[in-house]
Amino acid sequence: MTLLSILDRFRPAGAPGSAGVVGVPALDDTGPASELAPVFAALEPDVSACAEEVAAARAAARSSNDAANECAAALLAEAHLQADAARARAAATVHDEATAGDAALLTAAREQVALVELLGRERAAALAARLAEALVDPGTGTLR
Repeated sequence: MTLLSILDRFRPAGAPGSAGVVGVPALDDTGPASELAPVFAALEPDVSACAEEVAAARAAARSSNDAANECAAALLAEAHLQADAARARAAATVHDEATAGDAALLTAAREQVALVELLGRERAAALAARLAEALVDPGTGTLR
């Protein structure tokens, strides 16, 4: 049996004369299915190979996605730990700076108190002397 050509599917045009069936498929029973069956049979190994490659690519993508999710979770956990440690360090730094500032203010206040006390003692002695002069008559030595 010879292979049919696509052109063999159509009846040849008849000679001039009475009307007849021209250009109508001659083999209605098998038609395109019989012509395409060898093509699809030849493509079957390629289709199977492509399906296997798609399945392998999907498995690799799932594996890669799972690994990326695990890596992201580990990075996120590490970032949370580092953030907690950074917050603790920042709080300690703020506390230390506030304590140092408070100590500096307290020292400055004590110095000012000491200066005021010193000035008060000096002025009190001078004021007491002036008051004594004002109250005692220099000529008689008695109170005025």
